[in-house]
Amino acid sequence: MPRSRPAIDSELAAALQAMPIGPNGVFDLTDIPATRQAVRALAESIAATIPDEPTVTAREIQVPRAEGPDVPIVLLRPENAPGPLPVLVWFHGGGQVLGFAAQDTPWLKPLSAALGCAIVSVDYRLAPETPAPGAAEDGYTAYRWISDNATDLGLDPTRIGLAGQSGGGGIAAATALLIRDRGAATPLFQLLMYPMLDDRNTTDSSREITDIGIWDRSTNLLAWQAILGDRVGTEDVTSYSAASRATDLAGLPPTFIGVGELDLFRDENLDYAARLRAHGVPVELHLYPGAYHAFDMFAPQSHLAASFHHTMNDYLVRHFTKAPATPTAQ
Repeated sequence: MPRSRPAIDSELAAALQAMPIGPNGVFDLTDIPATRQAVRALAESIAATIPDEPTVTAREIQVPRAEGPDVPIVLLRPENAPGPLPVLVWFHGGGQVLGFAAQDTPWLKPLSAALGCAIVSVDYRLAPETPAPGAAEDGYTAYRWISDNATDLGLDPTRIGLAGQSGGGGIAAATALLIRDRGAATPLFQLLMYPMLDDRNTTDSSREITDIGIWDRSTNLLAWQAILGDRVGTEDVTSYSAASRATDLAGLPPTFIGVGELDLFRDENLDYAARLRAHGVPVELHLYPGAYHAFDMFAPQSHLAASFHHTMNDYLVRHFTKAPATPTAQ
């Protein structure tokens, strides 16, 4: 007998009713160029309604690399915070096919001011124009450049964390694997907001979430098709393209994962958390009842969104204020 699906939280349900959901969902990936334009227009209209945070400056930088195009980043820095500053390397959402770094500036600026940290928003390349693992390579390039130039920029090279939302959470996780496997300095943490980790779409939640309209199974299948092409679901997919493909998760940084109960990514996120923990990685996991994908973005005034952001910000504060680990005498 099939299980009944939990009800959507009442505040989130009200927000869902107000959304312009078309036949292909909020994010129509049958026409990626048009949806990119719509996402940019929406982000710009939202930004116009949010008061600027004048104490945080924004600087665009082109990070060079020997082979391949430069990686654009946006460096947010609180003017009043004493340095050297901790750093959050941020990857925007959009299923790895939509979005742009500056879309999150309106809410990242207040976060930078509140935490007294710099934020580096990576404008990674999107699929299908750049298939995976191109985005993770961009993340690795940006991370290495920030690590190598931290002191000159007034940043603290011992306190650099990775974070990302949805598709960007998947890129943050893949970037962490590249950093580990190439022997670069381990990030302080990885904070993954309902991350997109698994191209195989075989979990229970990936089959259950078909009709909410935010990021349903059909949308996810189209996104992974754009990201991987003919490789999707085959053995020809590395962990740098879909982090859930990694079998060895030892040596990764402490990890925060937050996901909704009615999110397509729920089960792949729970599985990743459990396997990280089994490999000795400290994990903080939060599962939000009655919450769909990106609930905090679509219902920012809801109690669940407030709880999620408080928990996430508290995690950042706790980790940024930790002294770097030093060996102790036995």
